[in-house]
Amino acid sequence: MIKNILTTTGLLLGTILAFGQATLSPAPAQSKPVIITGATIHIGNGQVISKGYLAFDKGKITAIGEGAAPNTAGAEVIDATGKQLYPGFICPVTTLGLIETEEGARGTVDDYETGDINANVRSIIAYNTDSKVILTVRSNGILLAQPTPSGGLISGQSSVVQLDAWNWEDAAYKKDIAIHINWPVLEPPRRRRGQAAPQESAEERFQKELDAIYSLFGQAKAYAETKPAVINLRFEAMKGLYDGSKKLFVNADGAKEIALAVNFGKRLGISVVIVGGRESYLVTDILKSNNVPVILRETQTLPTREDDDVYLPYKLPKILQDAGVLYGLTGIGFWRQRNLPFEAGQAAGYGLTKEQALSIITINNAKILGIDKTTGTLEVGKDANLFISSGDALDMITIDVQKAFIQGRDINLDNLHKQLYRKFAAKYGVKANL
Repeated sequence: MIKNILTTTGLLLGTILAFGQATLSPAPAQSKPVIITGATIHIGNGQVISKGYLAFDKGKITAIGEGAAPNTAGAEVIDATGKQLYPGFICPVTTLGLIETEEGARGTVDDYETGDINANVRSIIAYNTDSKVILTVRSNGILLAQPTPSGGLISGQSSVVQLDAWNWEDAAYKKDIAIHINWPVLEPPRRRRGQAAPQESAEERFQKELDAIYSLFGQAKAYAETKPAVINLRFEAMKGLYDGSKKLFVNADGAKEIALAVNFGKRLGISVVIVGGRESYLVTDILKSNNVPVILRETQTLPTREDDDVYLPYKLPKILQDAGVLYGLTGIGFWRQRNLPFEAGQAAGYGLTKEQALSIITINNAKILGIDKTTGTLEVGKDANLFISSGDALDMITIDVQKAFIQGRDINLDNLHKQLYRKFAAKYGVKANL
């Protein structure tokens, strides 16, 4: 009975959250040239233009420079004097759009499939463009993301999406770019009270799992090099790893696991990206020499080991920066992705410059995802994925995103949080500034 009540409550909660806000319509295509003037322009690659201008038309950046725009005829002019102009932030390895509520209705959670080998699973077809969470994260400047499956040994494939779309087909920015694997961890198995001791040691179990991975990928490579009479959907999905069209994103935190994963990719000729990388500071030479990037999960956390420097997570970006390792940042979960700029900003207080911290979630993430030719910096020819903030976008106190554009489209920055703020501000006679 209690279980039924809890289940019903969860369903009602999911329904309230799902229908508590009218879904905002995606913005129409850019209809006329737009010129932003007077802003401090953060290019995203370390360069800053003081009191500059940026023009874009038909979704592409057409001009950028210092001083006044040379020609504003026929264009919509946005005066951003005293404000900051940034490239849109990019959030890799997230469950954004795949999970709506962590507790409650199972139907709102769609980030994993049953089974251990799901290389053929495509997370993008489960991506929910009507998620209310998406609206909250883009209000903090996050305009692109990589909805990623989880669970099992091989979780599936991920794609990059832009965060203003009618459906997943419209949202797709670059499809099926990566396959995700959870690397085995060398640790003793957990035992419950009264449970018999395991028949194999942690080392034996770890080696068995590694052997299984090598065997699976070896078969996939052989499949990719032949023309099989029978189609294997899992191996078909993995073919991209061997022709260079896909990368293998490896979830690994320990130094030993990271080193093994790098060696694995090298032996099979696969491009590897380490996700997590808590102990990546111990193997920077291996990462650097093999051109393996790292996507850190968060900076605002505690270290793994008790004897580690308590500020190590804050300092880790600086360590990787100094070692010449390409690194990005993702954050944890889905709704917490709105804190992505502040996680990057944390690193600016521990060795990085503000522009280096900005690069983590712009051009660095773009390079790792293979979309740096079209986004990640404010440069002529790239997509007009950008936003204007009245303050520092890496500072949770001063950030105030006032305008945002995705591929030149002027997107609506309203969300459920802002609506609730205005509602109760009106009730209690408080002046609302949202």
